[in-house]
Amino acid sequence: MVDAYEDPGTPDCRGGARYLWWLVLRQPGRCAAGAVFGSVWMVLLAATPYLMSRAVDDGLEPGDTGALAGWTGALFAVGAFNAWLSVMRHRTMTRVRMDANFRTVKVVVGQTVRLGASLSRRAGAGEVVTIGVGDVQVIAGSLTVVGPGVGAVVAYGVVAGLLLSVSPLLAGVVLLGVPVILLVVGPLAGRLQGRETEYRERQGVLTARIGDLAGGLRVLSGLGGKGLVADAFRRDSRRLREQGYRVGAVTSWMQALGAGLPVLFLAGVTWIAARLAAQGQITVGELVSVYGYVSVLVWPVAFLIECGYLLSRGVVAARRVAALLRLEPPADAATADAPAEPSVLYDPESGVRVAPGRLTALTAARPADALAVVDRLGRYAPSAATWGGTRLDEIALAQVRERIVVADHEADLFAGPLREVVAGGRESTDEEVSRALHAAAADDIVQGLPDGLDSVVSAQGRSLSGGQRQRVRLARALLADPEVLLAVEPTSALDAHTEATVADRLREARRGRTTVLTTSSPLVLDRADQVHFLVDGKVAATGGHRALLAAEPGYRALVARDAEPDDDGDAAGNTDGDAAREAVG
Repeated sequence: MVDAYEDPGTPDCRGGARYLWWLVLRQPGRCAAGAVFGSVWMVLLAATPYLMSRAVDDGLEPGDTGALAGWTGALFAVGAFNAWLSVMRHRTMTRVRMDANFRTVKVVVGQTVRLGASLSRRAGAGEVVTIGVGDVQVIAGSLTVVGPGVGAVVAYGVVAGLLLSVSPLLAGVVLLGVPVILLVVGPLAGRLQGRETEYRERQGVLTARIGDLAGGLRVLSGLGGKGLVADAFRRDSRRLREQGYRVGAVTSWMQALGAGLPVLFLAGVTWIAARLAAQGQITVGELVSVYGYVSVLVWPVAFLIECGYLLSRGVVAARRVAALLRLEPPADAATADAPAEPSVLYDPESGVRVAPGRLTALTAARPADALAVVDRLGRYAPSAATWGGTRLDEIALAQVRERIVVADHEADLFAGPLREVVAGGRESTDEEVSRALHAAAADDIVQGLPDGLDSVVSAQGRSLSGGQRQRVRLARALLADPEVLLAVEPTSALDAHTEATVADRLREARRGRTTVLTTSSPLVLDRADQVHFLVDGKVAATGGHRALLAAEPGYRALVARDAEPDDDGDAAGNTDGDAAREAVG
């Protein structure tokens, strides 16, 4: 099977069928072994009736005990060997399917990483989730065709040949009858592809809506829109269910015909053989063998129909994977070098100017306005933003990513020991990790976990509280120690005491480095060297926190609930970050 660190190869993304064929070519030896095991296994199933007919004709009918014992022993040996072949076939095909599964997961994950921030604009979250939880399994299952599928074709040919030695009439019926069955079932396979494609697309849309609903549930409740979204979700669910019924209807017909038609067809073959035996054209042993061949022939015919069903679904799933793999990240033709030394970041759209080496805060009545500025300064959105006088989109993206880091308060956390979660992909000592955790006021997290830095954190930090997750994310950003750090609401989930501690330690940890924070907390704003107050996405006022409190009523209403400065110049509510955040909400 594919190794976790092995290159999965370059997939063929020209279509669903080509992608499936690529998966076969990536493990040719294993697929060939599965085909051989499957073929020999099915052929030996057909050998059983032949051996029984010989035992009847050569031993039982003439009364030759020695011949009967010999053919019986051969029958036992073939059965035992075939049982071993069955085990090997199943084991080999399981490995084929697992390799296809893991290889597909690797190429999909690699593609999502390659697309990076552009993924959300190129493919919906529901599409990616549907591929991960459904399509991968369907693709892996469709590779069953290379084992039992090939074996079914070989066994079908062998049984037809054996029947030809008994009666050309029987052989002709078999050779002509099975293709007729496939012609009956074939159109259903095409129809299934269409139904399955529609179902998968609608499933992706609904999955995306579930994610959006879960992420914005609190906002929807506050706006009173939860009922409207719930009604829309019910309508989409109903449509998906109806589409699922259509897929199920086609599937049930395929499975019913796959099980019923071979039985009816083979019953006809048995009736013809019985008539031939009654007329003396074939022996009793040959009649027994024909009955056995007919019984065995049910397997390859059923496998062929089943493989058609699996291939139909597999092509649909592979087509979706191939479509994702064909996506390309935005071309980066930028060749300019980043400034050689810390320089001013400027966003002309909002008027935000970030001086190097200082702690700058952005606050806005609409948090989305501040977030948009961060996206432009981090080059995650098209803009005319400049760095040291050079447009950001003219500077090589690799240099921008290396020196400017955007720390989102909802950034993903991967499962693993806390040390690795904080360090990310960097080689860091325990001392460096501990220093970053201390700067993010996250010492208590380490102390509260049973194994300290070795304690395993679940995916997305679900084993931690909301505030703990936020501090771990901040610690990860601080450990990276970028030249420019753009942090989005780094303290929004913290209580006032912890928020004040984080603000003090963050300022100290980033001393001399360029740091931009989006926040509406007076505790954090009071520690900033400069605050930009945004109204409708534009800078309405710039200055220190206390100066803005005194001079800007809109700013004061936003961050301190219209409170006046006290005798020390501090604002009422400056110790209550939660209240300030409520004012923003």
